[in-house]
Amino acid sequence: MIVTKALRLALLAAGTAGGLSGAAYGLLNGQAGHARRVIGPPIAEPLRADGVHLPSGVGPVPRGEVPEGVRPLELAVLGDSSAAGLGASFPSELPGVGVARGLAEELDGPVSLTTHAIVGATTQELSEQVDAVLRRPPDVVLIIIGANDVTSKLPVPRCAELLGEQVRRIVEEGVPVVVGTCPDLGAIRPIPQPLRSVASRWSLALARAQRRSVEINGGYAVPLADLLSPEFLARPAEFFSPDRFHPSGAGYEAAAEILLPVVCIAVGAWQGGPLPPAPTRSETAEARRPTSRVVAHLNRRLHLRRP
Repeated sequence: MIVTKALRLALLAAGTAGGLSGAAYGLLNGQAGHARRVIGPPIAEPLRADGVHLPSGVGPVPRGEVPEGVRPLELAVLGDSSAAGLGASFPSELPGVGVARGLAEELDGPVSLTTHAIVGATTQELSEQVDAVLRRPPDVVLIIIGANDVTSKLPVPRCAELLGEQVRRIVEEGVPVVVGTCPDLGAIRPIPQPLRSVASRWSLALARAQRRSVEINGGYAVPLADLLSPEFLARPAEFFSPDRFHPSGAGYEAAAEILLPVVCIAVGAWQGGPLPPAPTRSETAEARRPTSRVVAHLNRRLHLRRP
């Protein structure tokens, strides 16, 4: 897929900054090619289920089935293949559908879903999707983006800056924005080590920068890597689709469950209790740091030596 094909660009930057030897860079470059062959190109376009979704979980239905005088809340989904739901087997598994139906249940009213997300999109291309949304501003916007930025030539600060600019454009139109930040690419098993660690560090750094930029510009940030990595690392066969790169229906369901309360808060519809603060760095990600592994190893050695 384009993501693994372009990982070599990230490796070039990593090698320049970190002083990788020619042999080390050659190893990582070869691993990128291997991952690209294993994952392969997308075998199909993502499913679509745009339209009106009802509190009963039914949808999409024609607008004619909406009771007279009732205006559906308008939800627009922007971003990349994760926002589009590539890898889902059924329309009901799409992340936009999960959020739309959950929002409809919380509001006890219909929600109209419109998906602008494009497979392979980077933050550099997000402005075109925002242009389309602002022609007829919805009630709330959900953005999931970042994985393809890891493979682009743009540095992390620039990617975050571009995202913040688009969030600000939408917020200035009076529309709340919720952003699911970059997932942890270190959870993707077809990417071998040590390339996987490079991709993980890059994606986690981007996610942190995205979060700061989104919140500074008036949006709501949901750190998907920190909140979902434990599930994807522990149950890869269940949470990844057959391509082993994109989430499966179960993976998208887990993401939608995390995103839904924040979307409800954004539109003033959350009836549950206060949400716990999202972590700035997950315990799972922290445990995978080299220093953490060394400390854990020493602790195990000391434990074995105790009488």
